[in-house]
Amino acid sequence: MKALIISVIFGGALGVGSAAQAAQPDDHLVFEAKEGAGSGKHIVFLSGDEEYRSEESMPMMAQILASQGFKCTVLFSLNADGVVDPTNQKSLSHSESLDKADAIVMCLRFRNWDDTSMERFEAALNRGVPVVALRTSTHAFKFGKDSKWAKYSFNAGPDTGWKGGFGRHILGETWINHHGKHKVQGTRTIVEEANAKHPVLNGVGSIFAETDVYGANPPADATILLRGQVTKTLQPDSEPVEGKKNNPVIPVAWVRTVKADSGKDLRICTTTMGAASDLDDANLRRLVANGVYWGLGMEVPKEADVTLPGVYKPTFYGFGTFLKGKKPADFILKGAAAPDAAPAAAIEAPKELRLGKTKG
Repeated sequence: MKALIISVIFGGALGVGSAAQAAQPDDHLVFEAKEGAGSGKHIVFLSGDEEYRSEESMPMMAQILASQGFKCTVLFSLNADGVVDPTNQKSLSHSESLDKADAIVMCLRFRNWDDTSMERFEAALNRGVPVVALRTSTHAFKFGKDSKWAKYSFNAGPDTGWKGGFGRHILGETWINHHGKHKVQGTRTIVEEANAKHPVLNGVGSIFAETDVYGANPPADATILLRGQVTKTLQPDSEPVEGKKNNPVIPVAWVRTVKADSGKDLRICTTTMGAASDLDDANLRRLVANGVYWGLGMEVPKEADVTLPGVYKPTFYGFGTFLKGKKPADFILKGAAAPDAAPAAAIEAPKELRLGKTKG
């Protein structure tokens, strides 16, 4: 795994983290805006995937963006006891936060929320609330054909009006396949030269992700920002694989503007990278932060400060690997932090982690 680049954004170490933890509601997290360019705009972070540990990454990104002036709320999948359980696909805690969202950052997989939560999510889209979507958000929803929300489902047919569901119709792609070998081959980004000056790429260097490249073919109206070179191993210095896997190189980040059902413009920034362990790469964190600024029509910083707000030790991705018995407040980053360091070589996933389910 990569060595982490960690330092303190908030004024203290253990004391600050403990205070933030104590002040939190039971079923979600709220980080009030600090002084900064965010101008008090409200970002709602949606976590809820069984594999890529968004319950760890979304609070971390929320803390970073709260330090830049955004109010940040993080929602979770919970079980009946109020414990974080990303396998509960029906749960979205405190969905009323979506009623006042100015932007959404999401990492979801196969959710089938209740009608009220879906209505709030749809209403946000119809207000033109911009979306920054990570990894499995291309297949964020899974509903039956008879559901009133069938068009959101990743496998929605053309009869719904949204072939390919929310992923294809809004984000620009649905679930296709693992183009790279899951838990064996990583991703190294290559800038799409024609769009190298796009503001979402401000300050974004080469990204190495421990997740494999997803199959993706965004529509013609998408602006491709990054393509993902398939690497032989999960080590950042790995050589690229030879042959057809990297010919052509698959898009892994793009932006587009689509029309919501209301007719309002909806700015979308999508990346198929985004496991919690991918986001220990500062360049990926910056891409996500830049997507928020761009989505809101704000000036994107030349190099947004995405310093980690405490100790970040993300769980390596996999089904069933989520931390059991944790409440939302347990995912607040805290603690004394180490100075910035150059990324070290990753450790290739052990054999036992490379066995098992591979879908999405």
